[in-house]
Amino acid sequence: MFRSRSKEGQAVKSPEDRAEPRQPRDPQAPKGRPTPKRNEARGPRRPMSSGPMTRKDAAKRQREARRADAVKQREALAGGDERYLPARDKGPVRRLARDFVDSRYSVAEFFLPLAVLILVLSMLPSPQLRSISLLLWLVVIILIVLDSIGIAVRLKKKIAERHPQENRRGAVAYALMRTLQMRRMRLPKPQVKRGEKP
Repeated sequence: MFRSRSKEGQAVKSPEDRAEPRQPRDPQAPKGRPTPKRNEARGPRRPMSSGPMTRKDAAKRQREARRADAVKQREALAGGDERYLPARDKGPVRRLARDFVDSRYSVAEFFLPLAVLILVLSMLPSPQLRSISLLLWLVVIILIVLDSIGIAVRLKKKIAERHPQENRRGAVAYALMRTLQMRRMRLPKPQVKRGEKP
């Protein structure tokens, strides 16, 4: 009387239900098949539910991802693989700048050993050696400035020839900073030998 008509329409029996009703099996009767093992009965193991991550789990995953990225970056800096280099080292312009610096000698790369030598000379008691050390400081600084200007001019010209459409901003400063490092300390590692044309 109070039933909705839509439920009555849905309550049409399926062909299986219309077949003769099943009788409950006698618990004492044999079932006709062996009892399945527990792991067969359960089916394949389901993966753990991917519920909401806790803050601790998220931080752990981020740390692992950062560590993996750092390893890839270190390998790229050692091998020169462009895909994993840091953003400041990527691109054909930066590669040309690195190769340009690595293919030649520059005064700036010898600055550190020269600075140690000058420091030792300035600490000696002889006033003549002290004056020589001051003069050496001046000569080294002038040579570095002149060499850097020469590198900047030649590099700008080469980049303009090879990569006119690329963004050249900061490439010269990048190259000059690289000249200040000794060759074996440079990262990414040099990919060209001295005297090779970049």
